[in-house]
Formats: sequence, structure tokens, C-alpha cells
Amino acid sequence: MHASRPSWRTTPLSAALALALAGAALAGLPAHAAPATAATATAPAAVLPGDDFFNYVNGDWVRNTQIPADRSSWGSFASLSDSTNKRIIGLVEGLETQQNPSAEARQISDFYRSYMDETAIEAKGWAPLKPLLKKIDGIHDQASLARALGASLRADVDPLNSTNFFTENLFGLWVAQDLNDTTRNVAYLLQGGLGMPDRAYYLDNSARMQQLRGEYQKHIATLFKLAGYSDAQGRAARVFALEQKIAASHASREDSADVAKGNNVWRAQDFASKAPGLDWAAFFEGAGLSEQKDFIVWHPSAMAGSAALASKVPLATWKDFLAFHTINHFSTTLPRAAADQHFAFYGRALSGTPQQSARSKRALAATNDALSDAVGKLYVERYFSPESKARVQDMVSKLVAAFSRRIDKLDWMAPATKAQAQEKLKTLYVGVAYPDHWASYAGLQVVRGDALGNAQRAEQFHYQQQLAKLGQPVDRTEWAMPAQLVNAVNLPLQNALNFPAAILQPPFFDPNASDAANYGGIGATIGHEISHSFDDQGAQFDAQGKWRDWWTPADLAHFQAASKQLVAQFSAYKPFPDLAVNGQLTLSENLADLAGLSAAYDAFTLSQQGKPAQPGADREFFTGYGISWRNKAREAAERQQILTNGHAPAQYRAATVRNLDAWYPAFDVKQGQRLYLAPEQRVRVW
Repeated sequence: MHASRPSWRTTPLSAALALALAGAALAGLPAHAAPATAATATAPAAVLPGDDFFNYVNGDWVRNTQIPADRSSWGSFASLSDSTNKRIIGLVEGLETQQNPSAEARQISDFYRSYMDETAIEAKGWAPLKPLLKKIDGIHDQASLARALGASLRADVDPLNSTNFFTENLFGLWVAQDLNDTTRNVAYLLQGGLGMPDRAYYLDNSARMQQLRGEYQKHIATLFKLAGYSDAQGRAARVFALEQKIAASHASREDSADVAKGNNVWRAQDFASKAPGLDWAAFFEGAGLSEQKDFIVWHPSAMAGSAALASKVPLATWKDFLAFHTINHFSTTLPRAAADQHFAFYGRALSGTPQQSARSKRALAATNDALSDAVGKLYVERYFSPESKARVQDMVSKLVAAFSRRIDKLDWMAPATKAQAQEKLKTLYVGVAYPDHWASYAGLQVVRGDALGNAQRAEQFHYQQQLAKLGQPVDRTEWAMPAQLVNAVNLPLQNALNFPAAILQPPFFDPNASDAANYGGIGATIGHEISHSFDDQGAQFDAQGKWRDWWTPADLAHFQAASKQLVAQFSAYKPFPDLAVNGQLTLSENLADLAGLSAAYDAFTLSQQGKPAQPGADREFFTGYGISWRNKAREAAERQQILTNGHAPAQYRAATVRNLDAWYPAFDVKQGQRLYLAPEQRVRVW
């Protein structure tokens, strides 16, 4: 999901819920409105497509649409996610009256109803959290601190996901195929320990960041006060100071996306010398990783920096750090004052969202997070047809064929490199709509009326599922996202793609729409994900998902030169006077947009062979693409995206059309118009 890809599991917990609700893995539509299609789109007469293609396609929608009060942004992805979630809420609430429900149906219903029961949550107060806080209070030496830090580890990060290599726990765990040995899964350890989205929020001295740091310290103090701790202000100041020190050793977002910098193999015995200060034996014991002989440490500087702080920072401060993050993480299942405070900071202050979403939406997001495949199965059985799956699979085959042809025609790529690229296409696993095998939740205990306990047990259940993979063969067909998520993803280690059922709806895919509209919408999305196998990151992995260099030096030089052109093109976009798009940070996604759109146009052309010519089809194709990026965001949210997200703002992604020759005659784009590029200036990679 390189396309704007939030993972289903991120931290803090409420962030996972917000992302699950937003569903913007690649990127909505007005609330209660039918999805727009190329045929219904209208363009303001004063805007020329060659000056501002996004506004030409979406200007009327932008002017006539208000971002819902419980959202930081709104567009094609968010709107489709919202309508999908309303359907699922109906299904989940209907389970309450179902006769003889299955075990999974009972789990879904009990989890959802427990989260919805605010009266019971208020009546219990803070009592359900007290055992966790009591354990933290019992930390008395360096060994018990290390065990507690290890016990807080969650499998909630992914270094190859441009938005999801961060966790609020001191470190993050990812279990996946070894970069260097494709036959086995290995444990990856990543940086973490921050309650704000990125190190920039702690280290950047702009007025905006200084203001957010003040708001964050107030948030920490408020949660301590609500939980009954004395000296809430002092504790908050010390926790923030510790996080600021942790942030100082963190790698940048750009470095985090560099596989060469992340592929650091450490033996278990290496940690004591390479990252002294933390009792690593106790840490691994607490994390259930004592039997692991080796790890891949993605962020060595953060590992060493945080470990050193374990012995330098007073034990009392570490206990406050763990207590705060425990309260913060589970605040959405605590009394309303805690949940409201969590939204006040993460929703209102950080993202500019004025209103918290309805309890039912948050309950569904939590249920999705805990029982994703079980909920996905419900959704698919009711709302996804076999005919739609077959049609999308046919589109996939045409997209793969189009990409294969593009590779064959490249005049800059050596035959040996082409052969390796074609092998990746031949062995590519493409999952459409839902996984081949649904996950089982037979071992997960869901107790009606125990909202916090259910969330805690679900996390541990998922964590143990991930640990169990460490001794098992690699499964290349394993899905990374649930069927009910509006998103798509490329999994470079598995050489696999996932296109969940929920994204296979208008405006991306419409069984009743023209080929032109569908290829411009879901076709470009499919092409986007295929092309991630060959972008600046995907090209580092071979057909088996092994990290190795399969390019000739000349091929790589050409690719990097073309990539620099795209970096420069996007770095020139400046949505705010003081903030430009980071062309390097967004390079992978921008490459995938360009290559995916090009391949989709080829596949559309291929699909029309032997059919009568359709006047205006090219315009409909590109308009369909522009509609797929329909989006508007609050300033705070867009600023956060530019600083921390590997995806450029939607209006600039829509402008990728300026690099395709076919766009110019389709819209009569002339020299002198703002998006016009001379043929030799158009970026051509694949």
C-alpha cells in the first residue's frame, strides 16, 4: 500500500482507529452522496486542464464540499471508506439478534457491544487499568524495567511501509521474511518511544512545532491527573524531556525508507556491546523473544540511543513514561474524559479535526483492528460479487501484460536486467478482494462488558500470532490488509499485491462504468501497485523477495537520473509559503503513480482492440484518474502529511498526467500553460 498506505495496525490505538476509519491507503465524496464518475464530473469553465488538472476535474466538488466535522480530510478514499463502514456497522449490529450465531459472530458482536457500552465503561472507571499501572509501579531495578519495556512490545510496525515504521513503545517489532534469506521469517526491531508522529515534532523549532510541544505536555499532564497521579505537571515535563532525548537519536523518514541503512543483522549477543545500557536478556524475556538468535535492527542509532537512556534516566521517569503510554494507548476504552482528551490532542491539535467521530464508528474501527478477517468475511459475503472479482482479475492480467510489454520496449535496460524484471512479473502473487485463507480467532477470548480487556487480549493475540511465524516457512500469499479496507498494497518481500474488496467500488471500480473510467480509476491503482515492484525500493528485491542488486550499473544510473527529475518536479510544488513537498520522501509513491498510470493507459488501449472506437475515451480515462485523487484536507493535517508521509498531497498526484504524451491531445494542452512540459522534460521511467 504504497498508495497512501496507512496500515490497519498503527499506534497509538486511537490512531489505528482513525486510520481504519479513513481507509486512505492509496489516498471521499460528499456525505450521503452517490460516488462521482467521469461521466458526472463537471469542470469550471475558467480552469484549463493544462493549468490545473486537479481543479479542472474536481474544482466544483472542492468548492461545494465541506470536510465532515469528525475528519481531518475528505475525498474519494474517505467517502468510500465511510459508506463501507456504514454498511458494516449495519451487519455487526444485526448480529445481536441473529439466531444461533457462529463463534466468530459472537466475538464480533461482543467486542463491538462492549466498546459501545459507555455506561458500563463509566461505571467501572479506571479500575480495569489499575492492574497494568500497578505492574509498572512495581518496577524496582534495571532488570524489571527492561522486562516491562519488552512486555510492552507490539507487532505494529513495517519498515517498508512509508507511514508505518513508528510505534509509541520504546521499540517496534515487525515479523517478516528475512531480507537476506528468503526461506525464513525474522524479527525486525525499529525505533519508537514517541507520542507525537515524528522526531521533527520534538526537534524542529518552528512556531507551529513549539506550540504542539506545549499542547502535548498539557495532554500528558491531563491524562496523569485523570488517572489520579500526583504532580501531574512535573511528571509530564519529565516524560516529555525523555521523549525529546529519544527523538534525538531517531533516524529521519528518508533514512528509514533506505533498505541499505536498515538491513543490520545483529546476533542476540551483539546488543549488549552495540547498544549498552539496557538489560537485553531481560528485555527479550519480557518480549517473548529469548529464543531468537538474530534480528534485523532497522534503526541502530535509535537502538543505541534509547538503550543508553535506560541506564542514565532515573527509574522513576521511566515508570512515568510507561504509565503515560499505557494510559494514552488504552484511553479510548477508558471513561469518556480520557477518550475525549485523547481526541483533543491527536484529533483537534495535531490534525485540526474539530469533532470526534461517532462512537459507533470508533467501535467498528476497534473491532476491525481486533477481528479484521472475521469482519472482512462478513462484508465480502454480503457485499462483494464473484463477477466483480472476475472482472478485476481480468484487468490485473491486462495490466501485468502491459507492464511486461513496457519492460520489453525499454531501450535503456540491459537484457539481463529485463529478464530479472520479467521474472518478478511471472512470479507476482496478486490477491484480489480477500485472502485465500481467512485467519482464525479461535484462541481469542472476548468477554462481553470488558472493553479494555478485550482490546488488551486482542493485541496480545495478534502479537503471539506474529511470534509464531518466526519458526515457520514464509507464506507469500499472506495478506497485509483486511478485505473491508479501502486501500491497496505492494509487499516487496513477498513479491505480492493485495487489492481488498472495499476499494473495488465506485469511483475506483464500477461494474456498470466504461472501460475508460475503470482503467483510469482502479486500473491506475493496480498499475501503481505493480510498479512498486520496480520503483526505487521495489527494484531492490528480486522475484523471491530477496534484497539484492539485480540491475546493471548503467541501468541503475539511468533509473536514478529519471528519479531525480521526478524528485525535482515534486519538490517544486509548494502548498504553503513556508513548506514544500518533499520530492525525495515521496519518490516511491510518485514513481508508482507515473508508471501505474502509464501502464493503465496501455492496458486500456489493449482492452479496446477489436472494439468500436469510443470518442472522448482518453478524456474519460484521465478524468477517471483525476477523480480518484479527489480530496481536501485541513491545513494542520496537510502539514503533518507533508512532514511525515511518503505520499504527496492529492492535487499534485493528479498532476502526474503532465508526464504522459496522450494527456496533451486529449485536453488540447498548449505550451505556456502551467502544467505543460516539453516532450524532453516529461519524466519517463517505465
